[in-house]
Amino acid sequence: MKKKSQPKIIVVMPAYNAEKTITKTYHDIPKDIVDEIIVVDDDSRDQTAVIAKSLGLSVLVHGKNLGYGGNQKTCYREALARGADIIVMVHPDYQYDATLIPQLVEPIVNNRFDIMLGSRVRTRDEVLAGGMPLYKYFGNRFLTLLENFILGLNLSEYHTGFRAYTRIVLENLPLTKFSNDFVFDQQILITAHKKGFKIGEIPVPVRYFPEASSINFWRSVRYGLMVLWSLTLYLAKK
Repeated sequence: MKKKSQPKIIVVMPAYNAEKTITKTYHDIPKDIVDEIIVVDDDSRDQTAVIAKSLGLSVLVHGKNLGYGGNQKTCYREALARGADIIVMVHPDYQYDATLIPQLVEPIVNNRFDIMLGSRVRTRDEVLAGGMPLYKYFGNRFLTLLENFILGLNLSEYHTGFRAYTRIVLENLPLTKFSNDFVFDQQILITAHKKGFKIGEIPVPVRYFPEASSINFWRSVRYGLMVLWSLTLYLAKK
């Protein structure tokens, strides 16, 4: 049982065609510290929403596909409206180890960080053994190196889908102005850093497999270019 003094933690899962993995992801979430789980289905073409409802989760369904960033906007808006103190994003594709949520939120609970990331990158061998495609690994490394240099940080990965935020962070970022595409994740981090919020990370396992969602090579290239553009805008404004 949670103590009354503990923060309200809500897990959000931005879902799209996750019927094969959402149940496993749900069962890994530690229910003793999580108050509520919200699934936002981005107009899936499978039974993701039906399965999520059968698990007793709070489910919202978009009438049309809004994109990865658009999905997160709904997730965070709903979590804040329900009084979350800490919001944890977990992809429902089972690529991330949701059993590590306590370790992810602990630094936020203790006021050491405002944002926590689950980094998949510790060693090259570990990442590649976990199934990350070679082009994704090198793209991840290049973009992370560049982001660290420009932002003055020393994070091991910026491109994870396992994150935790304090409500103050999300309330103070112009989320509606950010992209509805995958670069939304980077716009959050860049803007949060600019506003002085502290970003930390913990290591998490790498899990790539056929059912896990993953953008293809050309979408990855587009994503990389959008990240570069976001960094350019940051430098220009700075």
